[in-house]
Amino acid sequence: MKSDHKEFKLKDSVERIDQIISSRDDCFAELDGIPSRNSLTFTNGFYVKCSVLFVNIHEPAGLNDSNPQTENLKLYRACVSEAIAVMNSNEKCLEINVVENVVSGVFNTPWRENVDDVFTTAAKISSIVEIINCKFKKNCSKKATLGMGLSYGKALMVRAGYRGSSVTDVIWMGDVIKEAATLATYGNKEPTDRETMVSELFYYNLSEQNKKLLTLNSFRNCYNGDVFNSYFNNWQKLNCP
Repeated sequence: MKSDHKEFKLKDSVERIDQIISSRDDCFAELDGIPSRNSLTFTNGFYVKCSVLFVNIHEPAGLNDSNPQTENLKLYRACVSEAIAVMNSNEKCLEINVVENVVSGVFNTPWRENVDDVFTTAAKISSIVEIINCKFKKNCSKKATLGMGLSYGKALMVRAGYRGSSVTDVIWMGDVIKEAATLATYGNKEPTDRETMVSELFYYNLSEQNKKLLTLNSFRNCYNGDVFNSYFNNWQKLNCP
């Protein structure tokens, strides 16, 4: 949310607080899909079924230094840029956020084939980062590695911020968000952890063909695998060996 420096008035603040307190308890409808942002007010909200993808870009060496290495910073920016671009190309992706080294997306997936499309999106991100690593290999001191978490479930969609100004945004809350974020931290963490970590419910909604690309990770209580896009990989072999 970008600030607009509107004057703070105590009277207006108290009115906003009272309006939130007095809002009806039954104004949070349950929906199978994600409604338009315009449906949200500062007093309602929606419980929606959705899929969530978190991409944890393991920080290149020196990125957190006061004077980060230029090439490692370029590597990080390239990964963030292309993760966003791939998510944005999925027409079911309605929200994209970036916080530090994590890119996340919320997807409207009312049908099982939509869940497969999110899985395909994750595979494309894996492959495009391999291309990025290949492009950077002569100049960068470290390869980019990922941990990705995918989950399916119910999220609470609300509008939050400062009513009466432009400082507002849609906020997503719920176990499905936390689960995807946690799974992303597991990706590539230990030798037994693969890059793509998938919740049990997300796995259940995948096609049989996609399920075969994953194996059970009993320690993490999820399914995992190293999943790539064949077209992207073939391009890499031909253009960036």
